[in-house]
This record gives sequence, structure tokens and C-alpha cells, in this order.
Amino acid sequence: MIRNFFLCISLIASSQAFANKAAPIEKFYPLDEVAPDVFVVHGPTEAPNQVNQGFINNPSFIITDEGVVVIDPGSSVQVGEMLMAHIDGKTKLPVVAVFNTHVHGDHWLGNEAVVAKYPDAKIYAHPMTSRMIKQGEDVVWLDFMENLTAGATAGTRALGPTHLVNGGDEISIGNLSFKVFHTGEAHTATDIMIYVKERSVIYLSDNASQNFVVPVEGSMRGNIQALDDAIKSGAKVFIPGHGKTSGPKAASDYRDFLSIIYETAKTGYEEGLADFEIRPQLLPKLEQWESWSGFEGQIGKLLNFAYLEAELAAF
Repeated sequence: MIRNFFLCISLIASSQAFANKAAPIEKFYPLDEVAPDVFVVHGPTEAPNQVNQGFINNPSFIITDEGVVVIDPGSSVQVGEMLMAHIDGKTKLPVVAVFNTHVHGDHWLGNEAVVAKYPDAKIYAHPMTSRMIKQGEDVVWLDFMENLTAGATAGTRALGPTHLVNGGDEISIGNLSFKVFHTGEAHTATDIMIYVKERSVIYLSDNASQNFVVPVEGSMRGNIQALDDAIKSGAKVFIPGHGKTSGPKAASDYRDFLSIIYETAKTGYEEGLADFEIRPQLLPKLEQWESWSGFEGQIGKLLNFAYLEAELAAF
């Protein structure tokens, strides 16, 4: 009887969650084919808000002869459903795999929409991503997205990875291979970049973005190294975590941005300056990026992060 009681409570909660599910994504975001059978929905380069309904990343899919592979299905079930509609418009093949490039929920909370239609799809991510989700990062991101969007992501359930991958792993799916790059600490400790050699495409995760400044939570030097590795991969098409897809410049622009911050912070530290004293020296060097979304809010944090990392490296 007790078991039936809790089952009943669970069903009521599930029904309420479904009833409270927010509306679908209102704006039509176009699908861009960036390489043969490789498609990206480029999201707005801005923070999650009520207008964009939390959609800010670059959900993507690749059609193989075995099925569809999704990369980062987005920040909510609503974003994931938008991506699934795009997939349905291109192929009748099932989704067989999903790669989540790192732990930040604006990239993976759309898993729910994929699994709802294709429950056998494998979801790949780095072990640290899985660990952090199990330790509560899922709740943090569900609340974060819902609060910033005034409830536009409501109804989303957090479904984490089912399969773990590490740097150097290569997953063959149909006629394509998906090679995993992981340099350790970069944008976060969880980032994987995915190189699809047959399409000359590499997914940069949030190690790089275009026209949008994101924080560094792992290591600035590690982030720079990750982008160097991406450039050396031989890829011709570079898909950033946010912003437009392009060539190697998508990686080199962000690498140069971070390198200038780190080297300026390191020099300032060695000269005995505090981070706030370094800022006036740094800003003129960053004119190329000062119009990017998030620059004003992030530059002080990035400088402080680089300063502390340079200080730690000195010991």
C-alpha cells in the first residue's frame, strides 16, 4: 500500500510537471548546413532571457548512414523539440547518439526531447560531466534557466549521459568517426571537442565562441591549449559553442583573446601590480572584442581569473 501511495504521488507530480510545461520556442531559427550532412541552428549570442526563451547555444546534428548524431541539443526540452523538428525535416533516420560537450545545462538539457522520441539513443559525455550532474549540477541549471527566462524552460527534466568518453576515444557511427579531444581543465574541467574527420568538422564546445564572451571556469592556459589542438586537427569547419560557424578563425580569435588576457595578467603580476591596476593596460589591447556580447560583464572576471592562475603558476 505504501508503495502504491508513493507511485500515485509520483504520477501526480509528473502530470503537474507536464501541465506546467512552458510553450514551444516561438521564433523560427533557421537551419544552416555548414558541411555535407552537418547542420547547425545558430542561437542568439546573448544571455538566456524571456525573449529568447533560453535558447543561446548551437544545437547541431550530423546525418550518417546509420542514423543521426546530435551535438548539444540545447538548454531545455523546448529547444530540443525545435531541433527534433528540424531533424524530421531532413531525414527519416532515427537519432542514434548524442554528444554533450560539457556540463553547462544550456548545452545538454535538451536531451529530454531526443530521448522522448528515441529512447535507445546513446548519450555521450566526459565522466566529469556525469559526476557533476549526479552531484547536483542538474538542479542548479534547471533553476538557473527557469529563473532567467521567467519560466520559459519550465517542464524540462534533466537527463544526463548514458555513456562516458575520454580524450583520444573515437566512436564510429555509420560511415563517420567522432574523435574526442579533452585537454583537462579548459573552459571547464568537463569539455570535450568532437572532430569528424570525414566532414572536416570540429565542435569547439565553449572553449570558443564568436561575438559572445563566456567565462572560464577551468584553466585559461588549458583553454588556449585546447584551441591550439583544435586548429592543429586539420578541420576546416569550426563550430563554436555560441556564435557563427566559420573556419579556423573561430578558434584562433578566441585563443588570441584569452592569450592577451593571460599574458597581460601574468606580466602585471610579475611587476607587482594588482589585477585592478592591470585593467587599464589590458583594455586597449582588446578593442577587437569590446563590442562582443557579455564583454563588459565578463572582462573583469576573466582578468581576475587569469591573474590568480598566473599567481598559482609562479609557485
